[in-house]
Amino acid sequence: MPRKLQLERHHQPAELKERYRSTSEPVEARRWHLIWLVSTSYTLTDAAAAVGLNYDYAREVVKSYNAKSAAGLRNRRSDRRPNCCRSMLTLEQQGQLKERLKKPPEDGGLWNGPKVARVIAEMTGRKKVWPQRGWDDLKRVDYSHQVPRPQHVKGDPEAQQAFKKNSQSAKHS
Repeated sequence: MPRKLQLERHHQPAELKERYRSTSEPVEARRWHLIWLVSTSYTLTDAAAAVGLNYDYAREVVKSYNAKSAAGLRNRRSDRRPNCCRSMLTLEQQGQLKERLKKPPEDGGLWNGPKVARVIAEMTGRKKVWPQRGWDDLKRVDYSHQVPRPQHVKGDPEAQQAFKKNSQSAKHS
């Protein structure tokens, strides 16, 4: 017969239920729910099935709770750095990049990921910065190159003006 899983009494069942119901983070709420059910005489197998967790994972949650109490149930994924902080540039350097993007690049053309990556490499002193990083920083500083609409090679500007003058919207104005 397998050994029965013991749950440390860090909290009373009523407090576990309150934490389960008051937690807004879904992963943590499910973990609190599991612990509450186990504390109210559910077997781990039944509690895991009721909450919708794999038995092995549920066992790890209980072990973590036994070892660290409430800290063992925290969802640590939210501890990672947010996307806005993943730039290779400091906020000051991002401001410099924004100013530099107001001028055309040295080789002419338009700003793109590889060109910005070279600028980032210069600013940070790195040998290589991948083009995707340049594109990410273009988006981070809200850069949008504005290009006039292309004109057809065979387009006749005089015929277009005549059409505009004779169109219905011009008559109703």
